[in-house]
Amino acid sequence: MQRYHVHGTGPVCVAHSGGPGIVWEYLRMPALERHLTIVYPEPIGTGASGHPHGYTRPRYSRFLGALVEHLGVPEVFLLGHSHGGFVAQYHPLHHPERIAGVILYESAPLTGPEHGAEAMRLVQSFAALHADHPELPGILAAFQAIPTISDDAQMTTVARGLLPAYFADYWGREEEFAPMRASVRAAHISGLDDILSPHVIDDRADLGSLTVPTLVVVGCHDVICGVRWAEELHLLIPGSELLVLENSGHFGHLEEPEVFSQAVTRSVTAVNSPDS
Repeated sequence: MQRYHVHGTGPVCVAHSGGPGIVWEYLRMPALERHLTIVYPEPIGTGASGHPHGYTRPRYSRFLGALVEHLGVPEVFLLGHSHGGFVAQYHPLHHPERIAGVILYESAPLTGPEHGAEAMRLVQSFAALHADHPELPGILAAFQAIPTISDDAQMTTVARGLLPAYFADYWGREEEFAPMRASVRAAHISGLDDILSPHVIDDRADLGSLTVPTLVVVGCHDVICGVRWAEELHLLIPGSELLVLENSGHFGHLEEPEVFSQAVTRSVTAVNSPDS
């Protein structure tokens, strides 16, 4: 069973949150809900589902397909944020039916050592820029604690601890973003498959066959799924569009909500127009 929440009006867009394991509420997009009906699933592993292993993309995709079928509309758009982007690019590669278009929001074509090295480089740049900030040691400690997470409480603590690095200017807008940071909840999902092996992603050889209209969105200051990966997705996916949010990190729907909303709405409208 997978719970979901519906907000807004207009064409239907299923918005798959990230982590894996970050509880869905952080992805609420009120500006976009003025134009689209957004269906927010509680991804498996969060909410009532709590098994720590086996959350591979085929499994996420299976639940996503069941949700699309349950919604009973001819087609849906699919928006995936962060790890949800990995799901959103996998699903139409294997089950393109009933997917009208895809928004890959802070995604990447791969995980593993190359992705990790790029994230480390960007975190180091963030640290150099904010070397004198009193919160910096705690943020770096949160990043270092990621491999040691073993339960939901630790996952939530680490997620809240590292969040300032995920914004373009968290401390300049702290009054605005602190409530989101305080409200974030997360479930520990191991990243291991059913036989307890790491589930590593590399879609570079497959993305050329992604045939649905695709918008790639990235924040210029994102440290975890940065511009390098968005540009690579854009090059690999035929006919895709690329939007770089100049004043955002990992959360453009919060940092630049109107720009984000307008771009996603334009992309959906273009697909739905009679001339498309």
